[in-house]
Amino acid sequence: MPEGDVVWYTARRLHEALAGRTLTRSDFRVPRLVVELIRTSEEPQVTGHLGPDLLGPDWDCAEAVRRLATEPGRPIGEALLDQRNLAGIGNLYKAEVLFLRGVSPWQPAGDVADLGAMAELARRLLEANKDRIGQVTTGSWRRDEETWVYGRRGRPCRRCGTPVRSAGQQDRITFWCPSCQPGTGPADPGPGRPGPA
Repeated sequence: MPEGDVVWYTARRLHEALAGRTLTRSDFRVPRLVVELIRTSEEPQVTGHLGPDLLGPDWDCAEAVRRLATEPGRPIGEALLDQRNLAGIGNLYKAEVLFLRGVSPWQPAGDVADLGAMAELARRLLEANKDRIGQVTTGSWRRDEETWVYGRRGRPCRRCGTPVRSAGQQDRITFWCPSCQPGTGPADPGPGRPGPA
């Protein structure tokens, strides 16, 4: 699933091309996937369970914070990816937002000092990237300088030089700097088993 800014950009491009027209034919690159077309008025039936949309016109930070806080023991990295809490954060923005806020992906959501500031930072990052292809969280569009920790396993942290680590979290790989994001880490795999790199 793409990040929220990519979805927004694609939706805008499709709207520009198709608004006011009748779609009579399409060609899917992966024909085995089942696609359901619905009327705009029926959208809440398939999206009503989603949390506040970070790029939506009715963004509600307080509601996103309320939802993030409903499971205080859940690791914040997992809570941010749960689209029922807030819609639009994918793996890249999860890693980058947590790095910028200095929060370990495994810290319990209930222990995060300012969930509102975290949600607003995510919104600002998505907003900054929604009108273009590619994501930049560092401010630099130079090749290999776009992100702080995402995709940088084993490479030096851009702030402190500590090697960036990665580990599985739920069904994704997360990236973090153990010095800039201290505290709770992934579970110890036990003796004789490799830990996160």
